[in-house]
Amino acid sequence: MPAVVSAALEPGPHDRIRTDTVGSLLRPARWKEARARFDAGTLDEAAYRGIEDEEIARAIRMQEAIGLDVVTDGEFRRLNFQDSFGASVQGFAATRLSMVAHEQRSATGSALGRFDMPDLAAAAGSPVTHRRPAIARISLARNVPLEEYRFVADIATRAAKVSLIGPDRIAQRFDHAGSKAVYADTDAFVDDVVAVERQMIDGLVAAGCRYVHVDAPGFTAYVDTPSMDQMRARGDDPEASFARGLAAEAKLVRGYPGVTFGIHLCRGNQKSMWHREGAYDAIAERLFTELPHQRFLLEYDTERAGSFAPLRVVPKGRVVVLGLVSTKVAALETVDDLCARIDQACRYLPLEQLAISPQCGFASDVSGNLLSEDDQRRKLERVVEVAGIVWGR
Repeated sequence: MPAVVSAALEPGPHDRIRTDTVGSLLRPARWKEARARFDAGTLDEAAYRGIEDEEIARAIRMQEAIGLDVVTDGEFRRLNFQDSFGASVQGFAATRLSMVAHEQRSATGSALGRFDMPDLAAAAGSPVTHRRPAIARISLARNVPLEEYRFVADIATRAAKVSLIGPDRIAQRFDHAGSKAVYADTDAFVDDVVAVERQMIDGLVAAGCRYVHVDAPGFTAYVDTPSMDQMRARGDDPEASFARGLAAEAKLVRGYPGVTFGIHLCRGNQKSMWHREGAYDAIAERLFTELPHQRFLLEYDTERAGSFAPLRVVPKGRVVVLGLVSTKVAALETVDDLCARIDQACRYLPLEQLAISPQCGFASDVSGNLLSEDDQRRKLERVVEVAGIVWGR
């Protein structure tokens, strides 16, 4: 029998959620076929959007049937998880790629290893390659996350959450040298990023969204030696960048009473490949004490993430969502192994401050990881099953 036993909880709004997801789901074949035709100009937008809406509705019904506490649209309206920003703003020279181009870009590389190609690393989370200049002061042109949320909220019977790419990751993509005519320094750019993203959040909150998830994969660059070496080679100070990122992420989410904010850290996730390694220890104290987010969604599916020891500094009232179920491999984790891992985490953080989720999205971009939709469903079902054993339903 698992060592962990159910706990009697009197939860607040953010810690009622024991099962979580990072957000993205594998794109169905029907959606991919429609998107390819739309990009090629052989399917009109109305027909394409109709198919997309139907596939999102199907994904929501699947998540609800499984019993997840919170659902998402699978990020089907995005080609890449970073599109929440790139497709919403004007002034930032982010590349717009077709679905086929995304798939071609991720076709080269070694599964379950560091990314082999610089362009592939850039797409999946490298902080130091393929940077983008600002061609004008950035401003909000279209609130894409709000559009996504409204559709989900209209049809979902469970709480829906929306993901945004965090300002730290956006800053890591910023080409300051190519933007001096617009921004005096990176700090000025980041100030505008925060202001624009708070406009997005304002719209979400006004529409009724009460769970906003921030993707911040760049923070693991500060525990990965090759990533920090690359930063220094470019003249960047990793410590200063880390401090700026923490301040920006904190400013982004302050002042929204009644809204739950989660922040997700991972080490790269594309076509079942990873990009970084390193334990949380070096950044844990500042990460957990300076960020006001109520939920920390942490990748913990392999030894590359280190031990649970850094969780000992998590303040009371915060929840750590243990990303124990891999989205990179088809092999299904056992109930006993997952319960044992939660039991290990309880040595450093009380059970009432823990939850469980997959370690990352199943498809950070349209290529998706190397497993099937059936594998994906079984993984999500296992998350719910373990949560029922550990915390009760």
